[in-house]
Amino acid sequence: QVQLVESGGGLVQTGGSLRLSCVASGSILGVDAMAWYRQSPGKARESIATITSGGGTRYVDSVKGRFTISRDNAKNTIYLQMNSLKPEDTAVYYCYGMIQTRYSFSYSPYWGQGTQVTVSS
Repeated sequence: QVQLVESGGGLVQTGGSLRLSCVASGSILGVDAMAWYRQSPGKARESIATITSGGGTRYVDSVKGRFTISRDNAKNTIYLQMNSLKPEDTAVYYCYGMIQTRYSFSYSPYWGQGTQVTVSS
């Protein structure tokens, strides 16, 4: 039906940058809000950046001023530009989207498989 596929994770030194991408594909009629979550070992998954269909954004305090979420509606893709990375940003990063398919009039939540980001000190 619908797949969300993340890419762009990897190993980076403190202060470095990475850009994550997430592409939604499948039987998509519409895409509403999308977001990036992350989960560190032993911690709950947390929402770090959200973007509405209209481009409105919201960030968790810990990434404000360092991370930027954006989207390309024509490509059903969102991005997360991560600058000034810190060791505490190390986590698996997940893409999330509220997506309407040709099989349902309502929007349903979908998750990507996650991509590992490791920041070395």
